[in-house]
Amino acid sequence: MKVLLKVLAIAVILAALCMLGFELWGEDFERLFSQEACVAYFASIRPWAWAVAIGLLVVDLFLPVPATGVMAALGSVYGPVLGALVGAVGSMLAGLLGYGLARLGGKRLGRVIAGEDEMRRFKAFFDRWGGLAIIVSRVLPILPEVVAVLAGLARMRLRRFLAALALGTVPTATLFAVLGHVSRDEPWYGVIVAVVLPMLVWPVFLRFARCEPAPAARETP
Repeated sequence: MKVLLKVLAIAVILAALCMLGFELWGEDFERLFSQEACVAYFASIRPWAWAVAIGLLVVDLFLPVPATGVMAALGSVYGPVLGALVGAVGSMLAGLLGYGLARLGGKRLGRVIAGEDEMRRFKAFFDRWGGLAIIVSRVLPILPEVVAVLAGLARMRLRRFLAALALGTVPTATLFAVLGHVSRDEPWYGVIVAVVLPMLVWPVFLRFARCEPAPAARETP
């Protein structure tokens, strides 16, 4: 499938751009927005720290902000529940922004990449398998932004994208908020649980989604 190769090339280019950003500014951003730095800053502006944190997580779509450090700092300042909620909102907004921007420009770019038939097949492929890619990507560096953009480019159904985004983001935000609250390092088994459990839920969601009647079938005569 030629379109998959072309899309893969786009993914590699996007990932390379993100890595270039990390190479150029990653060290400075890590120092400015490390967990320790964020905890100190958030504690000093606690009533408004949630808004700053959401802004940082959204900006992570474009700049190498250490999102896990921000999420952990939220757990330290607000506790695991509120910290996880704020972290999930910020990370999901970043994913939605990447998806939305790519979807808005996706038609024009799609014509450059491939024909309509190939893009339809790519959309069907991403509707089926893209959810798992989104879930896995949320706990990894760089990939969340890349996969969100690819989902928009493929014009993945919004409901499926939101479901996968939530399934991948909420456990990840909860994991790092809890770790920040108890001041522990990132355990490998916590990362695995944050990925495996949502992956097990995703097929259940797809099953219910397929059972829904088509829009035409819901219309009354």
